[in-house]
Amino acid sequence: MKTLPEKTVKRLSEYRRTMLRCLDEGKTHIYSYELADLQNITAVQVRRDIMFIGYSSQGRMGYDIRDLTNVIGKIIDPGEVMNLAIVGYGNLGKAVSAYLLNRRPMLKLVAAFDIDPRKIGSALSGIQCYPIERLREMITSLDIRIAILSVPSPAAQETAKALVASGIRGILNFTTININVPPDISLEEMDIITSIEKVAYYIKHHR
Repeated sequence: MKTLPEKTVKRLSEYRRTMLRCLDEGKTHIYSYELADLQNITAVQVRRDIMFIGYSSQGRMGYDIRDLTNVIGKIIDPGEVMNLAIVGYGNLGKAVSAYLLNRRPMLKLVAAFDIDPRKIGSALSGIQCYPIERLREMITSLDIRIAILSVPSPAAQETAKALVASGIRGILNFTTININVPPDISLEEMDIITSIEKVAYYIKHHR
């Protein structure tokens, strides 16, 4: 299969998350219009995405939830377990790491990094915090591919540069500034403030 568009990958991940919740609630099949309602998009979009990955519904029963989530997993998950690290172990870093633990078997959080000596050596749910000076060493030793960046904004660009130099292949940036990385590095900017401002804007214009 060719590389999927970014927005398609995002929607497939959201479909799986929603359907896993449906499985937990005892639901075994779902129609495209039901999944669309849960995602606040159109049924046409759902059917287009799912047809795009070569999956079809089982007639009157709709989509088999367990089967479809497995198919989506085979497409968007890495072929082997991929290790992640949190860089910046403050309140946000700890919250993100606690949320990520054991969410996906193929994405494993294995380390945290910080400059604060009070945090070095501490562990949250078994995740060890290392000094930032050991970044290259531990990224190589633990085969870490993805970094979640939650350092103070003034340090974001230099930290990103150090991560790339240490072998990181993808970065989720939770800081409040955009960072620059080489074109072969996968970058996702997670700007919470911009998202909140976007929501506030639409509230203002739809009173």
